[in-house]
Amino acid sequence: MLILAALAAALLVAGCGGDSGSGETEPAEAAPPGASVFIEAQIQPDSEIAENVNSLAEKIAGIDSVGALIAEELERSAADGGANLDFEKEVQPWLGERAGIFLQEYDGDDFQGAGAALQVSDQGEAEEFVNQKTDESGETYEEGEYEGVDFKTDDEGATVGFTEGLLMYAEDERIFEQMVDALDGENLAGTDSYAATSGEAADGSVGDIYVDIGALIQEAGQGIDDETRLGLELLGIEPEGSTALISFVPGAETLEMDISSNLTSGAAAGGDASGLLGSLPAGSVVAVASAEYGKALEQMIDQIDENGIPGEVPPNQFKRSLEGSGIDIDSLLGSIGDIGVFVEGNSESNLSGALVIESGDPNEAQNTVKNLGLLLRNSNVPGVTAFKEGSFSGFSISSPELGEKPIVVAAGGSKVAISYGPEAAIAALSEKAGTLADDPAFEEAKAALGDTPISGFISGAPALELFEALASPLDVAELDEVRPYLEKLGWIALGGSSSGDRTSATLVAGLAK
Repeated sequence: MLILAALAAALLVAGCGGDSGSGETEPAEAAPPGASVFIEAQIQPDSEIAENVNSLAEKIAGIDSVGALIAEELERSAADGGANLDFEKEVQPWLGERAGIFLQEYDGDDFQGAGAALQVSDQGEAEEFVNQKTDESGETYEEGEYEGVDFKTDDEGATVGFTEGLLMYAEDERIFEQMVDALDGENLAGTDSYAATSGEAADGSVGDIYVDIGALIQEAGQGIDDETRLGLELLGIEPEGSTALISFVPGAETLEMDISSNLTSGAAAGGDASGLLGSLPAGSVVAVASAEYGKALEQMIDQIDENGIPGEVPPNQFKRSLEGSGIDIDSLLGSIGDIGVFVEGNSESNLSGALVIESGDPNEAQNTVKNLGLLLRNSNVPGVTAFKEGSFSGFSISSPELGEKPIVVAAGGSKVAISYGPEAAIAALSEKAGTLADDPAFEEAKAALGDTPISGFISGAPALELFEALASPLDVAELDEVRPYLEKLGWIALGGSSSGDRTSATLVAGLAK
């Protein structure tokens, strides 16, 4: 049964290419309705997807054909187990188009139930293959039948059988019977949550992962207390009943990962902060931006005010207490538009960065700094002094706990920058040394996202260098195994959007030129 287990896993890693007829039954129809994770992949992708997979493999790892490599590894694995396997002659002719693996019964550490279903284009040939390999193995198999479906079980419990154009493999007989029951009754494909979520799969995807987030939390027995629930609500996160779908889309020189979920409310995502992101310093190793952040903060503050802070502030008293201290929190938040964060440097000694807040106009920016200063003074924060550098003004905060440099809060034009030390704030406000929008890699990353606004950017080589400078020797040693592949990374782009009750995020990794 080792060959079949390896086959199920390997075919989900990448497609083998070629054309084949599809079985009428979808793999998800063989998954129990309560499966919390389902992984599906194309094992016979169209020529464009197969070419993109092979292009990436060749450029990253020097592999000409992923399908050929998988076939070779399966043949080698079979030989190590004392069996002969000719993938092209014995397996390729009966392979269908899709394969799926489900996981269930999550206990907080591991899954206790798993099964796989592979579409077959010729069930007779597939059965002949299985019978031949089990006979050749020399192992003892117990044959059985459940609801009219014949199966074989090895001495470790692994069970395999065929029905409705599917090769079904389960880690034990009980799970195999669940798969048969699913085909004849309720199954994952028929649930509303899976149907709605799987419909969000990205075009050109070679594989998708469905996750029932709410079910995982429930299965793990990790209840959500009232305080945690309130915190999640403030962040717009709704775990119960939430699902997610992760799709992988290969390009000739990019790998895209699309995530669609109803975990967060529509108010928690969306907008276009690409303008602010592109205005951050050109030397940024990591840069992210969020649109209309002031509105999100207003919603959060309104919820805090409505619910209060347990043991600290009664309901409907939070804003009133701030007003009593001379702080108009609505005015302060109303002056905040898009926000961005960037990090520069390649070592701990030259590491710097800043938080940048964009307001509607210069007056709003100045008012934001003024209100922040007022908030700190009314909070009795020590070490607050005025800051002035050219046309930029604000205040700084110094203390032994902060180290040699002060926290600087400065306004310039319609922006406010908050940084450790003045250099990063000045770089963010002046833009004289160039911006990300001037960087060809950033523009390439932005274009790779298509119509999705870019909200995050990582520069490949500089980010790797900075990680190595800050990581522990043990982490650096562990990095050695994947370093040859990471060195091929040119950039990573992140974007997101929201529609109705679902939010989506797209991450694209591009190869270095």
